[in-house]
Formats: sequence, C-alpha cells, structure tokens
Amino acid sequence: MATFYVNPTNGIDSNAGSLEAPFKTLTAALVKSTTGTTIKLANGSYTATSGEKFPLVVKAGVTLVGDDATKGKAIIIQGGGTKTMGNWPSQNITMYLEEGAELRGITVTNPETSGVGVWIHSVSATIVNSTLSKSRREGVFASGTAKPTIVTSVFSENIGNGMSFVDNAKGEVRDNLFQKTGYGLTIGYQSAPLLKDNHILENRTGVVINGDASPVLRNNTIEKNEQDGITVTNNAKVDLGTSEDPAGNTIKTNGGYDVQNASTQKILSIGNTLSATTVKGDIEFVASNVDPDADEPTSLTDIAGHWAAPFITAMVEKGLIAGFPDGTFKPEEKLTRAQYAAIVAKAFNETLSSTTTNFTDVASDFWGKEAIVKANRMGFIAGFPDVTFRPNDNLTRVQALVSLVSGLKLSDGDAATLGYYTDRAQIPSYATDAVAIATEKGMVVNYPNLKELNPMREITRAEVASIIYQGLVVKGLATAITSSHIVASDVKSQPLSDIAGHWAEQFILGLYNAGAVGGYPDGTFKPDDKMTRAQYAALLTKALNPPVKRDAATFKDVAEDFWGYVAVQTAYKSGFISGFPDNTFKPTENVQRAHVIVSLVNGLGLSGGTAESLTKFSDRTSIPEYAKEEVATALTKGLIVSYPSADKLEPTRDATRAEVAVMIYQALVNADKIAAIDSEYILSA
Repeated sequence: MATFYVNPTNGIDSNAGSLEAPFKTLTAALVKSTTGTTIKLANGSYTATSGEKFPLVVKAGVTLVGDDATKGKAIIIQGGGTKTMGNWPSQNITMYLEEGAELRGITVTNPETSGVGVWIHSVSATIVNSTLSKSRREGVFASGTAKPTIVTSVFSENIGNGMSFVDNAKGEVRDNLFQKTGYGLTIGYQSAPLLKDNHILENRTGVVINGDASPVLRNNTIEKNEQDGITVTNNAKVDLGTSEDPAGNTIKTNGGYDVQNASTQKILSIGNTLSATTVKGDIEFVASNVDPDADEPTSLTDIAGHWAAPFITAMVEKGLIAGFPDGTFKPEEKLTRAQYAAIVAKAFNETLSSTTTNFTDVASDFWGKEAIVKANRMGFIAGFPDVTFRPNDNLTRVQALVSLVSGLKLSDGDAATLGYYTDRAQIPSYATDAVAIATEKGMVVNYPNLKELNPMREITRAEVASIIYQGLVVKGLATAITSSHIVASDVKSQPLSDIAGHWAEQFILGLYNAGAVGGYPDGTFKPDDKMTRAQYAALLTKALNPPVKRDAATFKDVAEDFWGYVAVQTAYKSGFISGFPDNTFKPTENVQRAHVIVSLVNGLGLSGGTAESLTKFSDRTSIPEYAKEEVATALTKGLIVSYPSADKLEPTRDATRAEVAVMIYQALVNADKIAAIDSEYILSA
C-alpha cells in the first residue's frame, strides 16, 4: 500500500510524495491516492493560501495521519468549499469522507458561513484522536445512512453544534470530549447513534434529540452545560438504560434541567447518576434487575476469553477491583486518575510520607478523597504544579508504569531495554528510566503486540488490573501468572550489532531509544564511518527538529529529487548549515569535526567561552580562524567530544558517525531534552 507524505512548508506538489520529497498540499496527495493509501501530514497549516482546494475529498479506504498524541494540535486543515450529496442542498465543508476513509490526529476547522468541518454521508468512515473546532456550523455532519465511528476526539468552540446526526444515520461516538461548542450533539430525523463514554460539558446544551430520533447513551458524563444536559422534543426517544443493561450515565450540575423531556415519549432512567429533582417531563426512574453479586469473579459476563481474564479474576478475588452492577467488568473502558488511586490504595501499603497535599479540586466529600491522599502519600501518584489532582482525567499507560515504579521505590533500569519496543520513540523522556525498570521487573503487559508499548494511549481497566497485579508479584504479594502478554524481564538487547563496547555506545543507544537516530538495514550503525554533509543534515534535523529561521536556498547540486533534499533545506532554513559561495552545498563531501561544532553552536544560538580555554588543546593552532569562537563556546557548553585523546581537537579531521552522534546528544542535553551521560570523553572549559 502506498504511503504519501505532505509538508506545507518544505513540500513541492511535483515531488513523488516520499518522506524525502513530500508533496506541498494535501490536495495533491489526495488526487494520487487510491484505496489503501496512507497520507502522513507534517505539522503546519493546510489552507487555500498554502494551495489547498476545498472541499477536500478523502477517497474510499484512504487514511490521513497526523499526530495522534496531540490530537492534531499542530496540523490544522482550515477552509471550505461547496458539495452536494443525496437530497441535501449544497453544503460548505472542509472535507468529505468516502467509504472506509479515516482521519487520525488532525485538526479540522471551517470558519466560513455555515461552515462544516467533516461531512459523512451514507458511508462508514472513522475519525480518531482528532480535533474538530471553530467551525461556524458544526464539526461533523452525518447524514443519509452514514455509520461513522468517532473516537477519542475533541469537539470545541464550534458555533452551531459539535456533531449532528440526521436522516437515518447511526454509528458510534465513543470517548470524545464535547466542550464549549454550541450544542454538544444534535440528533434528529430517524437517526439512532450510540453515544458511549463521552464527556459533554460547558456547551449551550449537552445533547439535543428531536424528530423521531432514538439514540442510545451509555456511560457518558454530561455536566455543567449552560442550559440542559439533555433536551428531547417531538417524537424522539432516548435509551437511558434497560433493566438488563443499566446506562451508567452521569448527568448533573447543568444550568437548566439535567434532562428535559418535551417529547411524546416516556423516558426511562435506569442505572444513571441522575437526580429526580433536576429533570422535567415524563421521566420514570426504574431500578435495574441485575444480580447483586455480579461483581464476584465467577459472575463477570464479559471477560471470558479476554486476554487479561486471569489478571482480572485474580484482582477481583483479592477484592482490589470490582465489576459493575450489571455483571460486567468492562475491560476496555478507560480509567480515571481517581479510580486508579483507589485501586493502588487498596493494593499496596507502602510507607506514607509525613506530608499531605490538599488538592484544590478534590473536595472533602469527593468519593475518592481518602484513596487519593493515601496513593499520593505513598508516592504512587502526584498532583500538578497548580495544586490540582485532576481526578477525572484519564490515565495513560506510561503514567501508570511510572506511578508503580515510583510508588514501589524500584530502581536500576538499563536504557538498552527500551530497544525492545518498536514505538520507543513515543516514550516521554521523563519516563524512560521507569519504563526500563518496569520492563526488567516483569511489570509491563502488552496486548496485542508484545513489542508495542503504546505509552501515550489511555490505559484500560484490563491493563490496569494486569500491571498492578504484576506489581503485587514484584512485592511478593501475589503468585505469578503465566501469560504470553507479559514482556519478559530479560528482553534487554543491543538493537545495533556493532556498537557494543564502543566508546560512544551509551550516546548512540540513547539517541536510538529516543528515536533520534536509526541504523542500517543490516542492523549496524557503522560508528567509525565518515559522514557526508547530507547525512549530517538528515541526522541533525531528525534529532533536533529545528525551527525555521530563514527562507530556503537553491543549491545547484541538490536537486529536488535528491534523497536528502528536505533534510538539507531544513538544516539550512534553521541556520545550522550554509552553502558555499558558488551556490553549491556539496552534499557528498565529508563533514569535518570543526564543521559540526560550528554548525551546532550557530544553529542553537549559543554563546560564551573564552579564547584562553582553547589552550587545553595541544593542536589548537590547527583550529581554523573562523571556528575559534564557536569551539570556545562549544567547550563551555559541553558539546565537544574527543576520543581517544582529550587534549586533541583534530578540528579538520573528517567526523565519524559516532562523534557526530555524541555531539548532537550533548546538544540535546544542553537543551534539557535528554538525560546527561557521564563520560570521560566529554570536554569542558
């Protein structure tokens, strides 16, 4: 399947769309895409000014990928154009999704009159980890027989609605945030979507249901909306639970009514957190007919065959985690910080610190107050600098692992362990030590792919049960469970076969584990090979991701189809590398040690150091005049590596890949982006 790359800053639409030669516009990539194509978008704004032609049509089976971790914060598609589908009049939309199309990690906004972000009409399409904001009408419009799947996305500041369902549209809306966006959702005509695990707050009204619509709402939190939490009119009806399937919604503290039923249909509320004093209309509160012992492990109805069933059963039997009143465990549901604190407070009795933090957002009558205080004092989970705890925020996988390592006071991890994970570059720098420790203690449980940590994904109830159980095993409080999903404690490996024992091993491995460098296809790094100027530009820009400081240049010996064209232009525009007076770049020439030092100092905008500091080099007379000031600065900043002789700079010698890697590593240390390594080969003034 083809993968195209788009970069609105460095791309050219006549390019091939490769990583090295990306398209400039998403429009160009969409034209050339076919079913199965993935289009990867670089940070930037995609607008009519940058060359986009709206509306954008994402063809059947095509996936747009931005940045899942930030929900597309820096990848903004903005604009609108008209399109007609079915019996609907012309709509002004940013983009239209065909059958099987998918958006991941992007922001879509349409500020034009009656502007709609995304239109999905009579097809199945998916939106994941994206932001739909600041459209004049709504973020997503589902019509006809559409069956969209909208997951873990944010709808904010849309003037009309966050999302609208009309006609006979169905589909699923799960784990999304609808906040400060007109009506959170409007559901009309004969539409019948499932709304599950969403947080709908601070909108004009949370959910408006009209016409003959019949949505199903499960486990949503609908609160603090200016008018009603839910308004139902006309002949519409809403499923707020059945005796066999309690709804589990929390509907509270809305400005008008929590639920206002102005329709012709009676609403039954079963299994919701909802007060009879804050509703209006024909609403009946009914008790559910579920087994009161359903939280016993033998009664859980939804874990049979689940990969985490042994862990869940063991945790329930110990009384450390429970099922729900309807007899389910809901293993794939997310877990909040408060819920997590409650579990670790039950599971462990570590030494308590003498200090208690009074979190400003944890009221004295909050259900989890005692557990939060205990978990915090044991060192499992901390608050934030503004003295909040944010109890209702969901916990990520990496946060849970860091928490367990911290609370259990575990230590002595080896960064080499992280080489096991294929997505190690996604591990935040603050968490690398903890993840290495957790792995070596046998506390990491991954499903479905053992080598994918998914550190930034919100953790599920099943995963929490599993890793906390493994924490109990480490403490000798539980018997080990045999599972193919536990990452073996001895997975530490050398991902690059030729750096073991090399003087720069730790630095190279540190960059590799951070995703800043790679090796060759044969598994080597070739640390003592020389490095060309183009290769240096590629390594530099990948590791430092430098910002643009000046306009691009045209080098007559770097064609647009040259493999390193984008890297060379990025390195030049960020001020790290310049060309030569004859308008060449000389990409195949080797880069010298002095060149690297000058490049890093200038690109990073560093200063300081004195000429006297250069006397420590026995070969100081060989330092080119143009480089002396930068060498002195680099020495002061700890950027210079010298092997094997600490008193020799060898400024005009071709730099090796290892030397370049170490100096770039030191640049990251200087910027507080990576942990320092103690090495005798790092020089200082």
